[in-house]
Amino acid sequence: MGPLGQGPMARAASDQNDRLIAADEPLAGLQQRCGGTMPGAIAVPELRELVAKARRFGLKLARPILAQDGDETIRAWVEVIPEADRAEGGCAILLHSWQATPVPAEEPELAARRRAEIDRALAELTARLDEHQGLLTVEGEAGDLLALSTAMRRGIGRPWTDFVTIDGNIHRQPLHWQLLDGARVEVSGSQRRWRATLIPIAGPANQPAGFDLCLTADRPLPAPPRKAGQPGSNLPETALVGQDLAPVLRQPIARIIANAETIRTRLAGPLAEEYAQYAADIAAAGQHLQDLIDDLTDLEVIEQPHFTTAPDRIDLADVARRAAGILGMRARQKGIAILLPEGEVRLPAVAEFRRALQILLNLIGNAIRYAPEGSRIHLEYGQAGALVRLVVADEGPGLSAEEQARVFNKFERLGRSGDGGSGLGLFISRRLARAMGGELAVESRKGEGARFLLDLPAQG
Repeated sequence: MGPLGQGPMARAASDQNDRLIAADEPLAGLQQRCGGTMPGAIAVPELRELVAKARRFGLKLARPILAQDGDETIRAWVEVIPEADRAEGGCAILLHSWQATPVPAEEPELAARRRAEIDRALAELTARLDEHQGLLTVEGEAGDLLALSTAMRRGIGRPWTDFVTIDGNIHRQPLHWQLLDGARVEVSGSQRRWRATLIPIAGPANQPAGFDLCLTADRPLPAPPRKAGQPGSNLPETALVGQDLAPVLRQPIARIIANAETIRTRLAGPLAEEYAQYAADIAAAGQHLQDLIDDLTDLEVIEQPHFTTAPDRIDLADVARRAAGILGMRARQKGIAILLPEGEVRLPAVAEFRRALQILLNLIGNAIRYAPEGSRIHLEYGQAGALVRLVVADEGPGLSAEEQARVFNKFERLGRSGDGGSGLGLFISRRLARAMGGELAVESRKGEGARFLLDLPAQG
């Protein structure tokens, strides 16, 4: 005899809104274990679908349902009978059979893979790391992560732990990756709390050949209202690059760079040297394209008539030290020394931290790019009336008077080709300095290097 030939083992009732208003065990317990309440919306999806269909068409329906309450898989035969004459206008629910079997334990490898995919999907910053946790590529677009993303991109090769604060840790970084997986971290400039996930990339003898780093926030970043033409707008409504092209291009370009770096560093296995060099060229070209997108996005923002910056209280000397630290590895690769004044000098200024860092990264990066190997870059601090001054001086070829007059022009590259620059860095930097109430200027003579002078308002 089938399930319906026996009397029901439990009864329940729903109302016209498919809410469970009464239930015997074990249905009442299943409702609560699935996150529902009594009375409340039916929490078992298959039961809710069956009840809704029976009520809508006025038909008695019966079929098996499948449910999971976390610990057990439930198989039951349910009969649903519409009762339009009842005051509640819902259905009678009759349970005729019930089988509960324990949910098998998930294999550790599958569980780890599932958690990794969830973390990748939720992460607001991802980075590819080498086997020593050094940065290879970075991708992150959240507003409160822009300074971190910029710093990490300029600090390729350094451990990712140099750029964040790890809760409760005072040990030398980086720690073993398993100690950092799941660590709570703080990001300068972000009010949110972050969790780091390190996903190992399998290498020889089951040892990690690299890692994917994911930073996940404890809550979403509120989206501020944005209207074109208002002070503080990030992008105009008519923005082409920043609003339309950049979000579409950044992810595939970041994947190209990440895959090229994986090949270049031989994370995917042994590779002939010439092919590793091809991969390095692809990664460099991808990085140049990503930098160009960033520059064009900044260009759209700063050319808005009401563009403004946030007047933070910062220490410009500290910002300069951070920029020098971020670019230190790039300088060492060319044998260039970045020299800072001795002692804990302070330059209290009023400026937006992220924009001041962006200017200094551009100035020091240019000095490294164009200064000869084995030379020095000097960072000098000073005062200029109501302004504080930071000077970036190099020992490069210098600029003629005619070149100095053009160097801050849009898309001006002074005849250079093949260096990957967009010709926008100095134009954007000067516009940013002026938007913060300061100035960016140059002093130079041909053959005697160049001095770029950044002036910002001093704190009162």
